Amino acid sequence: MAPNRSLPPAVARLAARGLRRFVFDPELPWDRQRARFDRMTSAAQLPKGTVVTADRLAGVPVERVTTAASDPDRVVLHLHGGGYTIGTPAAARGWAAALAHTGGLTVVGPDYRLAPEHPFPAGLDDAEAVWRARVDTGGVDASRIALSGDSAGGGLAVALAARLRDAGDPGPAALVLVSPWLDLTNDRLGDRPLIARDPLLQPAWLAQAAAAYVNGGADLADPAVSPLLGSLAGLPPVLVQAGADDILISDSIAFVAGVQAAGGEARLSIGNGLWHDFPLQAGMLAAADSGVRQVVHLLDELIPHS
Repeated sequence: MAPNRSLPPAVARLAARGLRRFVFDPELPWDRQRARFDRMTSAAQLPKGTVVTADRLAGVPVERVTTAASDPDRVVLHLHGGGYTIGTPAAARGWAAALAHTGGLTVVGPDYRLAPEHPFPAGLDDAEAVWRARVDTGGVDASRIALSGDSAGGGLAVALAARLRDAGDPGPAALVLVSPWLDLTNDRLGDRPLIARDPLLQPAWLAQAAAAYVNGGADLADPAVSPLLGSLAGLPPVLVQAGADDILISDSIAFVAGVQAAGGEARLSIGNGLWHDFPLQAGMLAAADSGVRQVVHLLDELIPHS
């Protein structure tokens, strides 16, 4: 893996603030947000030896991130964030590369359809289609796939795990959630000091994205939209990583408590003084690199090497 280029946390925080200023702006139309976000996230330098391959599974574009040492039968299916409205798998490419190098994993990122053009349940349906292509026809046992997601992708990951559970189908070996957005009914306006501390997200943008995701159709309180409001029983082992300065931190705390109360296994890792989606800054932020090692340790326990 390439030498670590760790930045001081204050500098990494400024980078997050730049994303809010130039991308996560509720005054900008979605197409401009998407173009800016894609331009800023696709420029990330990856460790030497990282292989990024474009493919399609069940008609859904996917990005596969591997190294020469990646095991094709130890898979992380990662659903990117972006409020269901912006982003591509490239947004989490640095994190995926770190997992591939550190853990010998194969990371698959679906480029699911985005709202408001494709509101709920389009993104969830795409995620399920890719899952079933890997499990039903791709020859990978469900017990060797971890399902992960960051921010809105974390919500998709939990909704997909619940959908598989409710259908009586085999679910993933683990859920790995980074700063998940799990309750779209929460307006996030109640904690002004937290709003001020989070350098990335703001309540107005989240409200706009939530409205776009349902686009006048589904109920924000539907558990498939806001999985924190549904049953949390019967889920696989969960690891949640979030920052104490994350405007969505309450979702992480409530979700882990709910899974534990329902008899499940859930671990919560909170980075003090850190912000929304900070683990995606792997290779740039020491705390993010530590988070990658934590994920790899869990998956080594649950998905043994061949």
